[in-house]
Amino acid sequence: MKQGARALGIAESTADQQSVVAGCVARADHGVEEFCFDQWTVGGTDATATVLDLFDRLDREDLQYLLLSGIAPAWFNVLDMHEIHAATDLPTLSVSFEESEGLAEAIRAGFDEPAAVDARLETYRAQPERRPLTVNGETVFVRSVGLDSATAATVVRGFTPVGGRPAPLRVARLAARAAADWFDRVSSRQ
Repeated sequence: MKQGARALGIAESTADQQSVVAGCVARADHGVEEFCFDQWTVGGTDATATVLDLFDRLDREDLQYLLLSGIAPAWFNVLDMHEIHAATDLPTLSVSFEESEGLAEAIRAGFDEPAAVDARLETYRAQPERRPLTVNGETVFVRSVGLDSATAATVVRGFTPVGGRPAPLRVARLAARAAADWFDRVSSRQ
């Protein structure tokens, strides 16, 4: 992978009923170029729209990949990778960090309203399968749209200098946590 390849990593920090989302533009040589922030609803259905809004606001024609931290952030606000890929024309990867039997049962248990369950399950089931990938001795789980699994593995490894978390996602997660902490402190002063 070329050292100047750029990815937008999107991660969140959720506490109580607030979820702060950060986007981080990072290069494969591990340089960080830009951040953007937003919120999505805990237990909502607006995560995909929020990702697309972040992408649009950045207005970067030099991005080659879009990396998502997980598939169902903020209490099963399920991301639609196919919609994101179609709207951005970027290969879209979801990287998760824990082994799981899947989210279907947790989604069913998390919502009382059948329509809420059905909508989330429909989106969740339409996503590509997770594939385990060893990166720097750690196992991560990758879904991809717009590129094959071998290329997805190359992208994840290319953006991961140490550990198992790709730098665009690691930095976005740190930024989201810092922004959420700042927001909490400012809110508590009012």
